[in-house]
Amino acid sequence: MFTINTIVKEINELPADRLEEVYEFVHSLTTSSSKQKKNSRKKILSFAGAFSDMSKKDYADYKQHTKEVRTSLFDRVS
Repeated sequence: MFTINTIVKEINELPADRLEEVYEFVHSLTTSSSKQKKNSRKKILSFAGAFSDMSKKDYADYKQHTKEVRTSLFDRVS
């Protein structure tokens, strides 16, 4: 059985650059679902514009390829 001291000891051994991740995880265990949804939305929106540097042709090719892969992976008709 874990005790708070065991957990704190493990956390103390973490590199400083990983502490924010640990904090966010612990915080997510105690926050309301609406706050979690807001945080998830924020993370998802951080990818907005990720394809803005692609040409229209490359983006169209990407979308077509993605559609074909999804169809082949999730086609329920065999």
